[in-house]
Amino acid sequence: MGCCSSAAQSSKREWKPLEDHSCTDVPWLLLFILFCIGMGFICGFSIATGAAARLLSGYDSYGNICGQKNIKVEGIVNSGLDLTHNKYVFFLDPCNIDLVHQRIKSIALCVSACPRKELKTLADIQKFAETNGSTLCSYELQPSEYTTDPRAAKLCPKYPVPESAPIPFFHRCAPVNISCYAKFAEALITFVSDSSVLHRLISGVMTSKEIIMGLCLLSLVLSMILMVIIRYISRVLVWILTILVILGSLGGTGVLWWLYAKQRISASTVETQIAKDNLQALLIYAISATVFTVILFLIMLIMRKRVALTIALFHVAGKVFIHLPLLVFQPFWTFFVLILFWTYWITVLLFLGTTGSPVPNEEGFVEFRMVGPLKYMWWYHVVGLIWISEFILGCQQMTVAGAVVTYYFTREKRNLPFTPILASVNRLVCYHLGTVAKGSFIITLVKIPRMILMYIHTQLKGKENACARCMLKACICCLWCLEKCLTYLNQNAYTATAINSTNFCTSAKDAFIILVENALRVAAINTVGDFMLFLGKVLIVCSTGLAGIMLLNYQRDYTIWVLPLIIVCLFAFLVAHCFLSIYEMVVDVLFLCFAIDTKYNDGSPGREFYMDKVLMEFVENSRKSVKEAGRGDGAEGRELKPMASGASSS
Repeated sequence: MGCCSSAAQSSKREWKPLEDHSCTDVPWLLLFILFCIGMGFICGFSIATGAAARLLSGYDSYGNICGQKNIKVEGIVNSGLDLTHNKYVFFLDPCNIDLVHQRIKSIALCVSACPRKELKTLADIQKFAETNGSTLCSYELQPSEYTTDPRAAKLCPKYPVPESAPIPFFHRCAPVNISCYAKFAEALITFVSDSSVLHRLISGVMTSKEIIMGLCLLSLVLSMILMVIIRYISRVLVWILTILVILGSLGGTGVLWWLYAKQRISASTVETQIAKDNLQALLIYAISATVFTVILFLIMLIMRKRVALTIALFHVAGKVFIHLPLLVFQPFWTFFVLILFWTYWITVLLFLGTTGSPVPNEEGFVEFRMVGPLKYMWWYHVVGLIWISEFILGCQQMTVAGAVVTYYFTREKRNLPFTPILASVNRLVCYHLGTVAKGSFIITLVKIPRMILMYIHTQLKGKENACARCMLKACICCLWCLEKCLTYLNQNAYTATAINSTNFCTSAKDAFIILVENALRVAAINTVGDFMLFLGKVLIVCSTGLAGIMLLNYQRDYTIWVLPLIIVCLFAFLVAHCFLSIYEMVVDVLFLCFAIDTKYNDGSPGREFYMDKVLMEFVENSRKSVKEAGRGDGAEGRELKPMASGASSS
């Protein structure tokens, strides 16, 4: 499948950008299609075996599906009932949650209506049944026996019965007051020793929900503004980002210490638990911001001599976005497709949870379980989640690479296709889906062992010895590093495929050779560029966080704003990462195109450079700057040999 071609043949082969298009890695495309057919089979099987009906309509503890006639289950009483008019699942004790098996540990019945008000006694339950025709006790009890039969204590709901409402589309009666589910969350969050803390955190989120939504929208606007700034003022962007990050870090740290000092003075007069929690949170924030600011200053001090290289690189990438404005919207389409696939995947996973044959459990109720090889279908489903998700991300990388390659290797920019993005998508679909399938499968092979080790580490937490814990963490860390390296190599392999239409292994080998030959340039230019994009993410998070601090500060007397601020900052970083990752991708593709251009062309007639004057200026400035930084270093001088004389004339 393309992994066995010799290095000699690769070195003799001439690169012919955009001149020849051919299908690559077709066997891997066929394998991926077969795998997707298997995913479809799992979905069809779960629907055919009644899982969809059980998930959507719900079923009771005796195996009856609500809202239809049912077949008798051997050995189970109350099974095979006609529940055509009983369309809702009602739990006798909805707050009795089994944390181990992650389910409601209660008898479930099919009822005709959910109790829309609280029922405090058995008499109220009996009156509700007589008035609404909805029996909330087990099927063997008649409404007239609710207050007289001694079995009612076990067969009727635990009272007071909370007010409940049906969940849309899923026909389950859910309590309107979610306090019992808050207790479930408390059990999961083991670091909360005082249950009242979680209640105050949740109330803080609910009280500040309008502010949270506004700040999330602000982070989206700031990210788009930053992308516009990158397009039009890329020459001064690095200096602007550097100055703003310095001012933002100092300002944010100063504001946090000022608020801490101010609230510490006022806390002496107002002794409330919320005020104490906010004061402690402010102290933690202020110390963290101070440490972060010091580390940031040290890194920027080390990087200061290479800022000029990044300015030139950003200018070239900015020109790409001017000519290819649709690149900005790539994160939206990718995110939309991922959301659609994840929704499908979760739906099928829920189907699998109710798939199988009815089997009596230890308590005499019915559970649906798959037997034989079919019970391992969810493993296949999990692999599909990783592979197809990576495939979608790989398609985005190949699309961006194809568009940027088209821009770079088109000498006359006015001859660019009307929509290079759509042209790149067309080449991807017609020729290179197999290459993306192969690259994403390689990432999947690394992700799965890492996830298994992380699961084992979580399950054995507190049980394994120090040596085993250290080995597990080391393996997880190594696999994570390998995954990041392979992801970077995959992206460059996609670029090589977009340039020369070669299969994945050949492209990965060619890209790896190019990157090794330009190792110092990768370190000196690409890394600094990524760091400056990271500063852009920091700027958006700091701006959003600072706005959040100022707005939430007005609610400090009655709201804990620790969790709202964390939610806002995480969302801001996610949005900034989605936008700026496209810019980072463009920078990486441009660098590989530039390296290939300088290796296989020398500016002579018939071998002219593809790069324009701005990029040539970038090359010369990079060579001079790195030479000055490493004067006297023979290895660096050999790697950055002077350009051909024809370069300056192009």
